Amino acid sequence: MTKKVIIGGGCFWCTEAIFSELKGVSAVNSGYSGGAIKNPAYREVCTGRTGHAEVVEVHYDDEIISLKNLLIIHLTTHDPTTKDRQGADIGTQYRSIIFYADEAEKQIAEEAIAEVQTVYDAKIVTELAASAPFYWAEPEHQDYYKNNSDAGYCQAVINPKLSKFRKLYSTHLKG
Repeated sequence: MTKKVIIGGGCFWCTEAIFSELKGVSAVNSGYSGGAIKNPAYREVCTGRTGHAEVVEVHYDDEIISLKNLLIIHLTTHDPTTKDRQGADIGTQYRSIIFYADEAEKQIAEEAIAEVQTVYDAKIVTELAASAPFYWAEPEHQDYYKNNSDAGYCQAVINPKLSKFRKLYSTHLKG
């Protein structure tokens, strides 16, 4: 059965690249969620004034990969201890966030955070929020890494994250 979860961990290009490689994940869509306006554009979200986070909508088969495992991977492939930033990307649009659909998903997210907290010296500040509308990012932001892997940002930021992710989660990668 296909389910979905919306998560943010900085730039959606990085997050999309990581989750696209996981067994059990059938689709990853880049977009925006958690803000005050409908159908925001990238240029608006980048200002930090819309309240939206850059997020990905992950469609997954929970018989292949559980929500808890997805969230543990999420929390260990970005820095969930920094508020409103990831590396050089600064602003509320880059916050670490997990949107939950119901109380059961919220509890799973809380369990994943508690489990991963032992890995970090600093407190995890990932925001937990009730589901909010997901707005697709513009077409040029979909499959960004796949379509632009030679770009400077991909080489400098995404490649190192993917390398770390592939080593940590080699058994979870698509064949």
